[in-house]
Amino acid sequence: MARLPVLKPDSLNPDQKALYDKIAGDKRRQKTRRFKMTVGDGTLTGPFNALLFSPKVGDAVQQLGGALRFDSSLPGHLRELAILMVAARWRANYEWYAHAPIAAREELDDAIIEAVKTGEVPDQAPDDVLNIHRFVSELVETRRVSAETYQDTLEVIGEQGLVELISVVGYYSLLAGLLNTFEIGLPEGEDLPFGE
Repeated sequence: MARLPVLKPDSLNPDQKALYDKIAGDKRRQKTRRFKMTVGDGTLTGPFNALLFSPKVGDAVQQLGGALRFDSSLPGHLRELAILMVAARWRANYEWYAHAPIAAREELDDAIIEAVKTGEVPDQAPDDVLNIHRFVSELVETRRVSAETYQDTLEVIGEQGLVELISVVGYYSLLAGLLNTFEIGLPEGEDLPFGE
């Protein structure tokens, strides 16, 4: 059971309602087919209900998320690889539940998705995938990136891509922290990817 109460749309104060309208009506909702941003009574799912408790911060967070998902220069399969690596590192069930299907839609191979889930290095993956995997692994494990990995990644995604990749890792770590701290579960009937 989640630690935060679920805020129903008809109980929101004006700042919360403005943020709710931005989240529920933005590109996420229109592009998301695998999971719903809201449930039957209109309440927000995933980390988005938590953002309503601090509307100004929540708005900044959701704007960053929108920019990273929909306005980034990163190829979709590489963005989703990074997101899944963060989800696996944090064992963030909702993040994995939401993004594994998106990763598949972005043509990240099922074997790579499964390897990331189990903490393995993907076998026989394309060079760009292996490069991003190495970069994100170094960043989250050592909080640094070697000169060689930096240069290799720069050649693959450029400077703009590097800024966006690091931002993806940070943003989805933030969401994973919200999800795990507030014990935000999955919709009823869904299996937990990483268990309790």
